[in-house]
Amino acid sequence: MTPAAEELPAPPPYGHATLAEVLPSAASVLGVPGFSDSLGLRDTVGEARHLVVLLVDGLGARQLAAHATLAPTLAGASGRALSACFPSTTPVGLGSLGTGRPPGMHGMVGASFLLPETGSLLHPLGWGDDPHPLAVQPDATVLERSAAAGVDVASVGPRAFAHSGLTRAVLRGGDYHGADSVGERIAALARPSGASSLTYAYWGDLDKTGHIHGVDSDAWREELRHVDALVAGMRRAMPPEAVLIVTADHGMVDCADSDRVDIDALRPLREGVRRVAGEPRMRHVYARPGAAGEVAATWAETLGERAWVLGREAVVDMGLVGDVEADYAERLGDVLAVARGRHALCSDQVDGIVSSLRGQHGSVTPDEMQIPLLVLEGGN
Repeated sequence: MTPAAEELPAPPPYGHATLAEVLPSAASVLGVPGFSDSLGLRDTVGEARHLVVLLVDGLGARQLAAHATLAPTLAGASGRALSACFPSTTPVGLGSLGTGRPPGMHGMVGASFLLPETGSLLHPLGWGDDPHPLAVQPDATVLERSAAAGVDVASVGPRAFAHSGLTRAVLRGGDYHGADSVGERIAALARPSGASSLTYAYWGDLDKTGHIHGVDSDAWREELRHVDALVAGMRRAMPPEAVLIVTADHGMVDCADSDRVDIDALRPLREGVRRVAGEPRMRHVYARPGAAGEVAATWAETLGERAWVLGREAVVDMGLVGDVEADYAERLGDVLAVARGRHALCSDQVDGIVSSLRGQHGSVTPDEMQIPLLVLEGGN
C-alpha cells in the first residue's frame, strides 16, 4: 500500500519561501517589471542596485549550522532558511532558481527523467545540444527578463558550463564569464557597470566533496572552509554599494552501506516497468501502459519502510512539484519512490557511479530540503 500522504513532510512552500523565489525577489528589488519581492529582500538590502547571487551547490542550512565555527563569514551573515524544491537535486534547483518557477512549471523534474516527446531519458547535468534546450524549457528566464529591462546581467561559473544544455535552458540571459578557480570567480566581480546589475555565480566543489567523502568527513569540513574563504573574498571584491546573496540548491545526507538498497536485485521491482530514472534518493519509475497501479503497489510492498511510494497524481495533488504545466506532467514517473531515512535506492544499471557515492540527496528530509538565504554587504 502507498504510504499515507500525511506521513510525508509538508510540500515546499512555493511562492513564499523556496529557492524559486530568490532571483525573482532580487529582480524585484532592482525594479524589473513583473516580479515581486516575496522573500522581503528589500528589507535587508535596502536600496542596493548591484546584487550578486551565489549558489553554493550542496550547502544545506542544517550542515552549515552544525559547522558554523568553520565558516565565520557565512555564520555572521544575516539570513534565514528556505526550502529546496522537490526533488532536492541540482537540475531541479537550478531550474527553479533560473526561471523563478516550481519544478512542475519549468519541467526539470529530476537528475534524470523521461522526455515523452522523444521517448529518451534526459540527464540535465550532461546535456549538450540534443534535444534543443529551448524546446525543453522555452519560457524566458529571470536573467533574460532582467536584461531586457535594462539591468546589467552576468553569470560567473565554470567554463565547461557556458554552453551546456542546462545553462541554456534555465539560466540563459546576459553575459557568461567562464571562471574555474576561486581567484577567477572573485576577479570576475569587477565593479559593475550601469545603474543596476544582477550577477549569478555558481560554486560546485562542496557538493562534489560531499558526494565522494560524505558530509560527515574531514574533507567536507575543509571544503566548507574554502567556501567561506570564497564568500569573504567575493565580499571584499565587491563595491560597498553591492550586496552578496548566498543560497544553495539542496543539502545532503550520508548513506551507509547498510542503508543501500540494490533495486536491481529485487526482481519484483522489474515487473511492469519500462524505465527507471532519477537518483538513489528519488526514483522516477515509468510503467508499461496500464501497469502503473500494479507497479506502485509492488514497489510499496517491496520497499516497505525504506521509501514513500507515490503515484504521479498523488505527487501533483500534494503540491510536491508545485503547479504542473500539462505538457510536463508525463516527465514525472508514473510512480515515484522517495527514499526515507538514510536509505539509497541504488542501481548499477541506471546510474552505477552515482549509486556508489556516500553523500546523496533528492529526498524530502530536512537535511536535504533546508537551504540558507544569507545576505552580506560588499566592500568589507
